[in-house]
Amino acid sequence: MKAVQYAAFGGPEVLQLVDVSEPQAGPSQVRIAVRAVGINPIDWKLRSGAMGGQLPRGTGVEAAGVVDQLGDGVTGVAIGDRVFGSAANAAAERALLSHFATIPPELDFTAAAALPIAVETATRCLDLLGVSEGQTLLINGASGAVGLAAVQLARGRGARVIGSGGPNSQERLRSFGAEPVVYGEGMADQVSELAPDGVDLAIDIALSGGIATVVQIAGGADNVVAIADFQGAQEHGVRFTGGGQGSAWQALDDVVPLIEQGRFRLPVARVLPLSEIAEAQRLSEDGHPGGKIVLTVD
Repeated sequence: MKAVQYAAFGGPEVLQLVDVSEPQAGPSQVRIAVRAVGINPIDWKLRSGAMGGQLPRGTGVEAAGVVDQLGDGVTGVAIGDRVFGSAANAAAERALLSHFATIPPELDFTAAAALPIAVETATRCLDLLGVSEGQTLLINGASGAVGLAAVQLARGRGARVIGSGGPNSQERLRSFGAEPVVYGEGMADQVSELAPDGVDLAIDIALSGGIATVVQIAGGADNVVAIADFQGAQEHGVRFTGGGQGSAWQALDDVVPLIEQGRFRLPVARVLPLSEIAEAQRLSEDGHPGGKIVLTVD
C-alpha cells in the first residue's frame, strides 16, 4: 500500500509517498481504508526533528475511513462501518485506530477527520480544570481547532466563555459561542471589561508568550492549563498537558450526539489530496489557516 514517510528530519520536502506493508489490526484496534487525514502541529514538529525519534517514520495522527479489519476484542463496530479516531501513521491508504467512534450521518469523511485531536485535547483541558456550569472560562488562542472545540464543549457544560483571537477572528469566535477579545497587548483590559469580577479558569493555547497575562487574569497558575507554550508554563508554574497525559478519548463518543443535535462543529479551511501533504504541513506550520487542514485519500 501507499503511505507517507520521511527518512530524514527536515522541512516538508522530506515527505515521500512510498510502498509499505499493510498494517494488521491488533487487540482492541480496527483497521480502516483511509478516506481523510487531519493535519496537526504535532505532524510537522515530529518531521522537523524537534522531538527526536527513529527513522524512517510515517506521519499523521487522526483519520476517518471505512473499517476493513477488526482486532480481537473489538465490539460495537463492523466491517464496512464509517469511523473516525486517533491513529499512528494515518497518512496512508490503511491505518490502525485504537480510539475511535462511528461517524454520524451528518458528517462526511473530511469533516470527521478534523475532529479527533481537537475534541480529545479540548476535553482533556476542560476535565483537568474541572470546568462546570456557572464558571467563566478564558481561552487564549481560541480561534484554532482546539480552541473552537473547547469553546463549544465548555458552553455545553454551562460555562461562560471568553475567547481571544486575532482581529480577523472576532466574528467567528462569536459565532461559536465565545465572547471575543483580541489577544496580545491590552487583552487583560478587554477581559476586565467583559468580566469585572475576573475569570475562574483559563486554557492557554497560544504560542504568543502571553501566559503571564493569562495567569494574572485567571487569578493564579493553579487556575490555568497550557497546551502549547511549554517553556512559559514551566516558568510560571502552569500545568502543561500533552497527548497521552490522562487522555480523554471517550470524548469521541460523547461528541457524536452533540454533532447530531447541531451543537458542535469544526470548520475545515483547506482540503488537499494526500499527494500534496507537503503543502498541507507547510500551511499548518505557517499558522492561521482559518480551520483544519484535511487530506483526502482516494
